[in-house]
Amino acid sequence: MEIYLVRHTETICEKGVCYGQSDVDIAEPFEEIFKRIISELPRNAVIFTSPLKRCAILAKHIQKNNNAISYQEDDRLKEMNFGDWELKNWDDISPEELNPWMEDFVNIRASNGESFTELHERTRQFLSDEISKIQQPVIIVAHAGIIRSIICHQTSLPLKEAFKNKIDFGEIIRIEL
Repeated sequence: MEIYLVRHTETICEKGVCYGQSDVDIAEPFEEIFKRIISELPRNAVIFTSPLKRCAILAKHIQKNNNAISYQEDDRLKEMNFGDWELKNWDDISPEELNPWMEDFVNIRASNGESFTELHERTRQFLSDEISKIQQPVIIVAHAGIIRSIICHQTSLPLKEAFKNKIDFGEIIRIEL
């Protein structure tokens, strides 16, 4: 089955800000990049998206302009929960908190947040519950963390290697599951 992983476009957050599950807007103008994204996607697909507006805005635009079969928002597609670090500048997070996470983000949770293992488990559950029963092409509009998790799942790449996959804003990655 064809799955198209689409990362949301750029946000209004300044570079260096940790905004995992914070519901931040996308930067404007975005119409041209939305047109490019839509031109690279299959028609008559099933769309799943993170409910965070930086993904949902794009997913709704795809649905409206791409003859989608269905559209569903799913909380399991939200970005990593960074807890107390949300909307803080990465440089303002104390080294005592940040360094252990940077050395083992797979298993260590952000302060009052989640680990990459926890994000990966909800991603795997989503794939098992939703994707396995679909025959049509699937479009998933999500975040870099979720897309990296899906790639790790699909390729058996160890989670600690997930960041070897650079995923740009507005990038589309096609996989087969």
